Amino acid sequence: MSLIAYGTGEASTPAAAITNNGFWPAIEPEAFRDAERADTTITAARVEHALRVAMADVNRQLAAWQAAREEEGAATLEDVTPPSWQLPGAYPLLYRRAVYATAMASLLERYRDHSATGEGDERGEAKDLAADDYRRDARWAVSEILGRTHTTVELI
Repeated sequence: MSLIAYGTGEASTPAAAITNNGFWPAIEPEAFRDAERADTTITAARVEHALRVAMADVNRQLAAWQAAREEEGAATLEDVTPPSWQLPGAYPLLYRRAVYATAMASLLERYRDHSATGEGDERGEAKDLAADDYRRDARWAVSEILGRTHTTVELI
């Protein structure tokens, strides 16, 4: 008699990097999974879709900043010199943070627990709050790239 493990959450082959527009870095789905602790219960197709949508969204938000850097002679994000106070590699780090957080928020919203119990509703609400936190992190990462401060205003 043999025991075959099923649904262990381990991918058989790593997903290929998602090519970006040439200025921004490619996004590695496996690096996203590692950073955000997203196991393979979320399918590779859903991860790729969420990452592509997030890349399109973040790229749109940063389009004017990208154009300004290209006018200054930068062909890629790696060519952009960060301010002297910023750590080396900050822009790629912040870009990935914005993309990862946007994708994770989207995935959390779509993977709510389906349960008629109060416990299921509470888990769903917790995921909604986590998705809001991820969206905030994405906004803050974009603001950091743009050189803006980040402010959170909440209505009472």
